Amino acid sequence: FPRLISLHNWPVADGYFIHAGGSAGQVGLMLTLLWTDSLIFALVLGVVIIIWRASKKEHLRRPWSRVFDSKAGVISLTVLLSFILLGLLDSTRVQYHDLAANGERRSNAVTLSVLDILLTPIRTQVEKTYSEPFAHAAYAKEIKVAESGDTQWLYPRLLYGGAHLSNPESDKVKDVALKALKGLGYALISWLVLGFCVLFMTRNDSFLKISKGLKNGLFTLLGVFSLAGLMATLGPYYHILGTDKVGEDVLYQAIKSIRTGLVIGSLTTMVMLPIAIILGLMAGFFRGWVDDLIQYLYTTLSSIPSVLLIAAAILMAQVTMANNPELFTTIEDRADMRLLLLCAILGLTSWTGLCRLLRAETLKIREMDYVLAARALGVGRLQILKRHVLPNVMHLVMITVVLDFSGLVLAEAVLSYINIGVDPSTYSWGNMINTSRLEMAREPIVWWSLTAAFIFMFSLVLAANLFADVVRDAFDPRANN
Repeated sequence: FPRLISLHNWPVADGYFIHAGGSAGQVGLMLTLLWTDSLIFALVLGVVIIIWRASKKEHLRRPWSRVFDSKAGVISLTVLLSFILLGLLDSTRVQYHDLAANGERRSNAVTLSVLDILLTPIRTQVEKTYSEPFAHAAYAKEIKVAESGDTQWLYPRLLYGGAHLSNPESDKVKDVALKALKGLGYALISWLVLGFCVLFMTRNDSFLKISKGLKNGLFTLLGVFSLAGLMATLGPYYHILGTDKVGEDVLYQAIKSIRTGLVIGSLTTMVMLPIAIILGLMAGFFRGWVDDLIQYLYTTLSSIPSVLLIAAAILMAQVTMANNPELFTTIEDRADMRLLLLCAILGLTSWTGLCRLLRAETLKIREMDYVLAARALGVGRLQILKRHVLPNVMHLVMITVVLDFSGLVLAEAVLSYINIGVDPSTYSWGNMINTSRLEMAREPIVWWSLTAAFIFMFSLVLAANLFADVVRDAFDPRANN
């Protein structure tokens, strides 16, 4: 902005309004948060607090040190944190308006996330229709009328992909190679700067003295930086993963879908986790009619086909939303509410497996000598559950949480494929796969949308599963004896 940004009207509606001063070209900014954005940031804050409290306890620091000494654990965690960072950037939204001379907001408001701003070149470069990765011409031929009046059947040049090349047939390979080397150079410089900062902060004399986990993390970041550098230098000039039917960049769609996968995986897990832990511990510890009631509940719920149960709940929610359009001011609000309801429905229908597992483990732990001794000494039941039972089942909770996260990311793809997942206007890997089923029947085949969704989903799920295995080995008390 040409002048300093000053605060104006705190708060306004669902965000904070900021305006950049100046008599001409005034711009008003509003920090907006959807419901899912607020929950995601609250979840991140809660995780930070838990990590801070756990760092003060020796019995929790020891297993986590084993996680960070594991090569697979550090690499998978670095990949997961990269996905989480992109998701948080996409959850930070700014709405800006043009301001009139008297400071009033005009109606032409635009809402963008920080990730949208960073991806502006590939976000705004929309072609007419399909184009292959790194293509300079459209995927289908069109009839063109030459100046002489003759008609020609040819592949038209793209508006943005390779448009800077005067002779793309001979210059494109060299141009792509040079831009790729430039991006890798930027990535290497950034990585070296980060490495020197780490060396300075750790106060070590040489790189050899840094812990094994930190080395693995740094080398993994080199790969992440390399991918980011390639996207930064090639993205403004080429469609790296091609374009879809309406000409939108497929790489942009795949990156924007990260937030949807993280929201469904994390928020659904947070809905499911308290229900499963409370009911599972109560069923295994109190037994009797409490155990019978909880068993009847999760047995009945498990007997209903999960897809049918989820589909029925989502369809009822969609009917309710359609009958009450006044509750939503924008299409984005409606899509966000549908995503939030999907998370709640998945959470309320997916807690039975963990509950059954915790019940079985609690039945065994309640007969252990230290639990019997605590009961003989008059320790209350809630204290026994908190101090003796819960810590000894947390390794099962942690491995189940990460595995359920992976399963929920895949579940979104399945639900969107049968049109009961997220809103069609929401970027998600499931919607990309759903769209690709018709593209796969084209001649010639359009394969890059499905491939992009598969690569991103596979990377996230694989990293989560590998990290879950390492965490389970580190926290399993039987494995550490």
